[in-house]
Amino acid sequence: MDLNNSFEVAADRATAWRVLNDVERIAPCLPGAQLEEIDGDEYKGNVKVKVGPVTAQYKGKATFVEQNEAEGKVIIKGAGRDSRGAGNANALITATLHEIDANNTRVDVHTDLSITGKAAQFGRGVMAEVSAKLMGKFAENLQELLAEEQAGDNAAQADTEDDAAATEPVDADEGPRK
Repeated sequence: MDLNNSFEVAADRATAWRVLNDVERIAPCLPGAQLEEIDGDEYKGNVKVKVGPVTAQYKGKATFVEQNEAEGKVIIKGAGRDSRGAGNANALITATLHEIDANNTRVDVHTDLSITGKAAQFGRGVMAEVSAKLMGKFAENLQELLAEEQAGDNAAQADTEDDAAATEPVDADEGPRK
């Protein structure tokens, strides 16, 4: 099943790229996701998702298939098994970053999802709705993360400017300014 979502973040493309490729930083942005272990290029964890009246908890792994910064394209392959043995999920996720302007980036996400078990009985309509809600919450959390990073960068820049001003030589012969 193909799922397509888009969201925008208030960050330049380079910043959005750097953050979106940092799994440790963005995993907490996805509702229900918990990163447990990093083994080389393999990221292991859990994802808990509610689909209709069914709550599924998948334990699995994800790996980067492609990271092409020039094209702003990243492909991630994920696979998980329901912790109760009631099905599995496999996804190939392609995210493409598009610069809107110097301070904003749109991220288009295409997911090729294969799912079995109880969650699969709800079909594409419910899955698309759940996907859109999850992506919306992910985008909100990601925006907060980016805002914190930019505030930190601005504070660091202000400190650097203050340090530079404090180290400027002063001419002792100049006397008080009038």
